[in-house]
Amino acid sequence: MDKNIFDKYQPIIGLEVHAQLLTESKAFTADTTEYGSLPNTNISAITLGHPGTLPRMNKKAVDYAIKMGLATNCEITRRNIFARKNYFYPDLPKGYQITQDKTPICTQGHVAIQVSNGPEKKVGITRIHMEEDAGKSMHLAGETETLVDFNRAGVPLIEIVSEPEMVNSEEAYAYLVEIKKLVRYLDICDGNMEEGSLRCDANVSVMLKGAKQFGTKVEVKNMNSFRNVQRAIDHEIERQIALLEAGEIIESETRGFDANTGTTSGQRSKETMNDYRYFPEPDLTPLVISEEWLNQIKAEMPSLPHELYARFTQKYGLPEYDANVLTDTKEIAEYLDALCQSTTNYKAASNWVMGPVKSYLNELALPIAEFPLKPEQIAELIALVDENKVNYSAASRNIFSYLIQNPDRTALAAAENLNLIQESDDDALQSFIDQVLQNNPKKVAEYKAGKTSLVGMFMGEIMKLTKGKADPKATNKLLQEKLKAI
Repeated sequence: MDKNIFDKYQPIIGLEVHAQLLTESKAFTADTTEYGSLPNTNISAITLGHPGTLPRMNKKAVDYAIKMGLATNCEITRRNIFARKNYFYPDLPKGYQITQDKTPICTQGHVAIQVSNGPEKKVGITRIHMEEDAGKSMHLAGETETLVDFNRAGVPLIEIVSEPEMVNSEEAYAYLVEIKKLVRYLDICDGNMEEGSLRCDANVSVMLKGAKQFGTKVEVKNMNSFRNVQRAIDHEIERQIALLEAGEIIESETRGFDANTGTTSGQRSKETMNDYRYFPEPDLTPLVISEEWLNQIKAEMPSLPHELYARFTQKYGLPEYDANVLTDTKEIAEYLDALCQSTTNYKAASNWVMGPVKSYLNELALPIAEFPLKPEQIAELIALVDENKVNYSAASRNIFSYLIQNPDRTALAAAENLNLIQESDDDALQSFIDQVLQNNPKKVAEYKAGKTSLVGMFMGEIMKLTKGKADPKATNKLLQEKLKAI
């Protein structure tokens, strides 16, 4: 699309994110939420909505919803009323969904995002409400029938509804990254879009720049990755601009995204959607959040990404790049934080975690929880290098690998066992320097004639002679002094 035409318009984007909560049982019954079970095995009469069955609220699901509200700076609703959202769909066994309508548990929050190192932007959170998931319709290749798996029916969800405040797909992507990071830090959702535990619908509209009224909103569904959310939004923005430029009307509708073609297609019109006929759920009493309950959840809150980022940059003096990488996952951030309690060389700590530690984990596809070395052992390695007892190369390759295989040993014991303790005594180093120079009189003459690059060759010979145990800094200094004196 021509940039001049594109720049006439202002996109407006709001996101609705559903997060499956990591409870062991469903929202209103004791049925398990285990993923990957055989179809229709995690069900009971309550899940299926048989006559005479009654729901009972899962307290842990409420705890998790409140945690997300606190993490997104929301107000917590103290008196919650559940509602029935009535509609017919094959994978909705009761014919209605238990959700929250008038009293969402969290309101008026925000999430801070940053795009391309630009200024921080706060995207408003309209509401976070609790509800139950539906089942899953399955269409097998070549089959005309639809199969239904009710295992997912009743799994607890929170729906996080943003304000329509994002203006491009990059902001939407950054917002989703922050939401995923928060639910993982809180341990309330695994954030896996491919498995459907984190799902996103995008509301997209465009209007002329300077206009005061939003354009017609279109809802886009069926996106199974952050990248596809971004692609769908970009396509929808261009589609709507093209329609307006052609003098056509944008219909208020729900559209599906096709990842193969990168395009959206109409599914149903908003004007013809069913009336959900919300009314209070008669089988659930009001849920009251007491001050004691709320304070207990606040006390259980972990350090959040922005808090750790501030600590890493302000207290530990780490570069912004390091802090962003290291706060990407909660476990890595906590490992670095623990490491910084055992060393004052914070930059070295960052380099070790982003370098050897993450390389080892990535190579074996392991989580940090299965990393065999404690933060204190990495601090010992940092100390060995800082004290010039070993060089970084020997520490990161030889000693690190040795400790991985022998995690019960100390770094110093490993260095001694591998015979890697550096020779830093000036007299001993001088002896090695003299021996190398005496063995290479022609190279010494070339150096004196101006070929100063030979210093590297001399250092290499000294390292060979000492089997890599010579302190590089001390050796280089003594070598330079010796060459000047010749």
